[in-house]
Amino acid sequence: MLNWNTSTRVDAEQIARVAKALAHPARVRIIEFLLSRPGCIGGDIVDEVGLAQSTVSEHLRILKASGLVVGTIERPRICYSLDPSALGPLHILIGQIEARGPDSAEAPCCYTPTGCIPKDATQ
Repeated sequence: MLNWNTSTRVDAEQIARVAKALAHPARVRIIEFLLSRPGCIGGDIVDEVGLAQSTVSEHLRILKASGLVVGTIERPRICYSLDPSALGPLHILIGQIEARGPDSAEAPCCYTPTGCIPKDATQ
């Protein structure tokens, strides 16, 4: 359970958008390509990932919706780049999970609506 009493609350909607954006190999390849340069034109991405322009456009739409990718219009093209600040809420959540440590995974019981069932009884 997350500690909701802290001032560092996670933004579940933003985390879900970033997770969705990272959940497809083509989008991961687009991000890796953008990592290799400060920015690039959409056509460069199409050439790099080897997918149809319309497919790449849809993947870029999802990446932009997550905030991971931004597009700057430089007529007649759009230059795409990464915005690492979009990872902030996910980074906070991962930090909270890591902070629990391996010992917290061994709770003395399993909490259910009917009460606490000792771990020994669930095996």
